[in-house]
Amino acid sequence: MKIAFAADPLSGFKIYKDSTYAMMAEAASRGHELHVFGHADLLFDGKDVLANASHVSLTGDATHWYRQEAPVQQRLTAFDAVIERTDPPFNMEYIYATYLLELAESHGARVLNRPEAIRSHNEKLAITHFPQFIAPTLVTSDGARVRAFHEEHKDIILKPLDGMGGAGIFRVGADGLNLGSIIETLTHNGMRTIMVQRYIPEISQGDRRVLLISGEVVPYCLARIPQAGEVRGNLAAGGLGVAMPISPREREIGEALAPVLQKRGLLLVGLDVIGNYLTEINVTSPTCFQEITQQTGFNVAKMFIDAVEKK
Repeated sequence: MKIAFAADPLSGFKIYKDSTYAMMAEAASRGHELHVFGHADLLFDGKDVLANASHVSLTGDATHWYRQEAPVQQRLTAFDAVIERTDPPFNMEYIYATYLLELAESHGARVLNRPEAIRSHNEKLAITHFPQFIAPTLVTSDGARVRAFHEEHKDIILKPLDGMGGAGIFRVGADGLNLGSIIETLTHNGMRTIMVQRYIPEISQGDRRVLLISGEVVPYCLARIPQAGEVRGNLAAGGLGVAMPISPREREIGEALAPVLQKRGLLLVGLDVIGNYLTEINVTSPTCFQEITQQTGFNVAKMFIDAVEKK
């Protein structure tokens, strides 16, 4: 197979933990041909969607781990699969890229995850499709409603709808300290919509990443445990990643969502679960492959490339 990865520059990869690298290494081990391009490399020439894509070879050297050839303009339909792995922020440039990828899909390209599905599933708001699994939640730009929610629940989490890696997340306890300032900052004085949720104390045991691949639940999750007084378990915010078998509740949530999300065109999904509650649905570039594989021996990248081959 000829596989193209839409990804951030390879020079920035940390290959000991990067899930895209794990996918590439597994694909290369099977003899598949690897190519890479970024969103800025996409173009429409009046007839087709093309990318300035570079052929990549993996060297096996941990320091100089890849050889990247000069980019060549190619139609996306020339690839057997195009795997979207560009990290957020999910800004307008990202959305424009999904439009181009969707157009390529209409011409016959196989894009995973489907561009329309990525665009339709805001990683914070998508949980509202499954209210039976979420903690008390408010989505609003109205400061008065946020204050009323705090008055009811006493201990709350506030977060922007376009953040990643735990950025912009605040906890406000019963004393309401700095609540007004946080509301003003996050909502831009009522001009931006945010999400507010009741604080889930089980975050102390970790924010669990549960992976779904082609409608199946990966049997191990990664608990991202907050460190040094943090309320955020995200690895990017310093959380400690501990792999473990998924719990019965996590399996219940995963098995309920997996067929629904697969039908919507999402081959790979990362669910975030705290305690008994679903808190986020990640569809742009879900990660944690390597941590799970290194700590449990379960080869997540193999399961993923198996699914790509079947597609």
